[in-house]
Amino acid sequence: MAPTERTSDHGQAVSTQPRRSVVAFWIVAAMMFISVASSAIPSPIYPVYAAEWHLSPLMLTGVFAIYVAGLLVSLLTAGALSDHVGRKPVLAVGALGVVAAMVLFVLANGVAMLIVARIVQGVFVGVLIGALGAALLDHSLERHPAFAGVLNGAVPPIALAVGALSSGMLVEWAPLPEQLVYIVFGALLVLAAATLVVVPERVRKQPGALRSLRPTLGIPASSKRLFRSVVGALVSSWALGGMFLSIVPSLLPAVFGVTDHVAAGGFIAAFAGTGALTGVVIQRMDARHAVVLGLVALVVGPVVTLGFVVAHLLVGVVVGAVIAGVGFGAGFQAGLRMLLATASPAHRAGLLSAIYVASYLAFGAPSVVAGVFEPSVGIVPVSVAYGGFVVLAAVVALVAQLRSPRTAALEQAAADEVERIATGTIRTV
Repeated sequence: MAPTERTSDHGQAVSTQPRRSVVAFWIVAAMMFISVASSAIPSPIYPVYAAEWHLSPLMLTGVFAIYVAGLLVSLLTAGALSDHVGRKPVLAVGALGVVAAMVLFVLANGVAMLIVARIVQGVFVGVLIGALGAALLDHSLERHPAFAGVLNGAVPPIALAVGALSSGMLVEWAPLPEQLVYIVFGALLVLAAATLVVVPERVRKQPGALRSLRPTLGIPASSKRLFRSVVGALVSSWALGGMFLSIVPSLLPAVFGVTDHVAAGGFIAAFAGTGALTGVVIQRMDARHAVVLGLVALVVGPVVTLGFVVAHLLVGVVVGAVIAGVGFGAGFQAGLRMLLATASPAHRAGLLSAIYVASYLAFGAPSVVAGVFEPSVGIVPVSVAYGGFVVLAAVVALVAQLRSPRTAALEQAAADEVERIATGTIRTV
């Protein structure tokens, strides 16, 4: 395959990355976007399901949580599989599995079928997500080597925003409100899977594939200390994301009388879209300072949002959602960027899966607790308690960051350890 460029006009060496690898980078980014976006599209449809099938808030929360459970199981078992068998086989199986989930959503005629569809979706999005992030780094653009890390952090919130908003729009204005959005995303995933044929494989097969399926967190030795240092930022960021995707669709009609599905999708999009934009803006900012910024916003955002919920002022809730989005983007993106710098290529998928295990556990578990208590205490008190949990988690993580000036030193030490691993002087565990 011809390289992108060989020399500049002045005879200086520039990127010689093959065009096929550049194309592969964008294919993988697109597949990541579509697969994560597909996970958000049921949220604006939950009120439709509730009205049609007489579902309680607890049942709706259970449908949301079962997706996270399926995703966590696959992340814990298949998270590092692509490090052993290659990226492409895992990506192909994962994409087709998510397509199968879209078909199940289209055919769903009751809560049982909806639960099955969400389980299948969670399992195969979990299969995809670690392999996609690692493949993005495998084909990192030589001209912009840091861009792969930026996309790893920015694509999930962008995808959540677009998935929720497009779902709300199709449900509100298009025919087949409970089917069309799944058909559209299923078709996009089929196309994405077909383009994998042009993606070169960068991972050599190595033994241990079956052993890698044992449930475990695949954190390489070079990343463990830093992982412990920044996991609080990941947890508080995604716990807040869970609140917006699981509680907000019910909060808007219950408190403000807003039943428009586009409004629900738009509200989620404002939160997640701000998070994505923040992740891009802070890419040149010192990672530790960005984590601190994110944690401050994760304290302020929920307080403002829920304060205006109690005051019944919708405009203020939107402002709070934007502030919360800044926290979501900065807290997750900066922590992710620091961690990715500590892992060698052979351990990328396992590390990314461990990151998403922590993130999605925080994303789903509080939502289950909220669903249990909502019928008895009401949606507003439950929302305030949920927001209080996020604020508490962010405060604890912020205090830990401010009291630990060693974070940058940990990152540098881990990066040095990766270099020693690459030269064969030490062995990972």
